[in-house]
Amino acid sequence: MHKLLLAGVSAIALALTGISGASAQDLKFPKGEGAFSWKALDDFAAAHKGLEGQKLTIWGPWREGGDKEQFETVLAYFKDATGIDVSYASSENYEQQAVIDTAAGSAANITILPQPGLLADLASKGYLTPLGDDLAARVKEEYAAGDSWVSLGTYKGKDGNPAFFAVPYKADLKSLVWYSPDNFAEKGYEVPQTFEDMMALSKKIIADGGTPWCIGLGSGGATGWPATDWIEDIMLRTQSPEDYDKWVTNDLKFNDPKVVGALDIFGEIAKDDKMVAGGAKAVGTTDFRDSPKGLFTVPPQCYMHHQASFIPSFFPEGTQLGTDASFFYFPPFADKDLGKPVLGAGTLVTITKDSPTAKAFIDFVQNPISNEIWMAQSGFLSPLKSANIETYGNDTLKGEGKILLDATTFRFDGSDMMPGAIGAGAFWTGMVDFVNGKSSQDVADEIQKAWDSIKK
Repeated sequence: MHKLLLAGVSAIALALTGISGASAQDLKFPKGEGAFSWKALDDFAAAHKGLEGQKLTIWGPWREGGDKEQFETVLAYFKDATGIDVSYASSENYEQQAVIDTAAGSAANITILPQPGLLADLASKGYLTPLGDDLAARVKEEYAAGDSWVSLGTYKGKDGNPAFFAVPYKADLKSLVWYSPDNFAEKGYEVPQTFEDMMALSKKIIADGGTPWCIGLGSGGATGWPATDWIEDIMLRTQSPEDYDKWVTNDLKFNDPKVVGALDIFGEIAKDDKMVAGGAKAVGTTDFRDSPKGLFTVPPQCYMHHQASFIPSFFPEGTQLGTDASFFYFPPFADKDLGKPVLGAGTLVTITKDSPTAKAFIDFVQNPISNEIWMAQSGFLSPLKSANIETYGNDTLKGEGKILLDATTFRFDGSDMMPGAIGAGAFWTGMVDFVNGKSSQDVADEIQKAWDSIKK
């Protein structure tokens, strides 16, 4: 498919969609009703008077369907509170276009992206506006795992000094294990609270004649990526957050014993014929979209499936979340003192063309109402502690949101932050080689060799 990149003229100017003048009937949820933080919205409006009629442009990742429409319902409350004339735009190649527009000096006031690495590059070139130490302190205090979010939004500026540039908004959750409550109840199984308990449960399921896990790494040209999530979750549960960060940047080598150990832990499940549906030989060839379906067969082909919050989209038609399927937090090791780490992703909000309206919007995304309006719909999780979890649109989102709020550490998907040749290349193929029989040390050595080759 041809992707149009607009150089020299801003895509913002050509693609902006204005948010029409918000009136009471335009707002998704009537003000004053429900569990929303209406007083926080009133306080925000009172603090941002005098901006009526001024313009704000926003460039972001939500370009069609539900996400775009739901974001626009949030923007309606911002416009209603401030009178600011808001325009939002996106495109299929929104990341590349953001790079082009910032370099050309024609960026939107606000740019929202899900890639900390790309934002770090923009910051190093002087294209992002520092948000200040006070705002960083606010994020540290007001967000679950606040230190983690400050770290994810802190990059070196053009002067080489680190500064805080990006505020979190809309998180995604990966540290989940899916299961059928009916299957667990029938066998008397309990949700494990530690990794050791989860492995003991796996062995009990085998002893009872069942198969604990469904795992599928198949994904066309991206085959192997689901295993990278396993390794990342295990790294966060066996090593410090600092070591995880060093691993992502290769300051901790991929063939370090700490990383090889994580592969071995994954191998205890994925390479054991008794542990996985279809045996170890099926792991590398089963499509990740098909792998959770074994939870719902009669009798069940498996009892647990590790995957991110999006996976219910691939459950059999008619599956009722909370009844036919549920999830639990991928548990920590009992013998480690690493708290409750969470692996995920999310979008970060930056100022790419400074203005009073841009500063007002940064303040707005830290207001609980900007989170709650989307939380009450679908596909939005918030790490903001002041956002009322009772506004989540269903119990599944509420449960996922609680895991996010209980997190002591939050880290982005490591493979997504590695260079493409590693995170979307050698790491993927290495994991396929691993489940197909290659040793953890050999796989780690090969991935490190690929790292070394791109440094030359």
